[in-house]
Amino acid sequence: MLDSHLRIKDTYPLVGVPNRARVSPSGHVLAWTVFVTGDSYNGGKFSTRVGMLDIATGETVDTLETYAVSRDGRAYRNVDLNFWGVTFVDDRHFYATMSTAGRRYLVYGDVAAQTVRTVAPNVECPSLSPDRTRIAFKEAIGGDPGNGWRLTVLDLATLRRTPLAETRSVDDQAAWLDDDTVMYAVRRGPKASDVWAVPAAGGGAARLLIPDAESPAALGNR
Repeated sequence: MLDSHLRIKDTYPLVGVPNRARVSPSGHVLAWTVFVTGDSYNGGKFSTRVGMLDIATGETVDTLETYAVSRDGRAYRNVDLNFWGVTFVDDRHFYATMSTAGRRYLVYGDVAAQTVRTVAPNVECPSLSPDRTRIAFKEAIGGDPGNGWRLTVLDLATLRRTPLAETRSVDDQAAWLDDDTVMYAVRRGPKASDVWAVPAAGGGAARLLIPDAESPAALGNR
């Protein structure tokens, strides 16, 4: 945990490789995803866990796998649950990706109630827009990540999906530069990537935003 001058204030041990760190709008709650190995159910595939820390109270969430899950309106339990890619609504509520039984879902979570419920299928690495009405995400082409991902925006009121002008495969948790623009990383080699931006409404064209960068994030009131 860093302060506003990027000095280390505190550290927390994590089991696994950390990835996809996010901070709530207030700055009080932190979330992270770790990639772990050794889960007996995963058959050699990746396994992920999401943790959270409320720096105001010191309360932690070790894993979302202990939360009560509702899938398509019904209580659901399965040993193969994986979560990753949190995006906060506020200190209590969030969206994330959940995978189970070979499918991926956008889920809505409540920290106080310790619940998550599915919202839409085939949504990975969500990012909530500043106006809280849309989710930018990567959508597996044909429902199969092996085909790559298409950068897409989901309208939360209608669940309408809008593919964005970026046609390259985007394997990143996109971020919102503002209400009208989504930014994301595109790799151009094993050790190099650039950050690009594209209109969130679906038209226009992708433009280079920051060369030699990856996994962008934006600050509060823009």
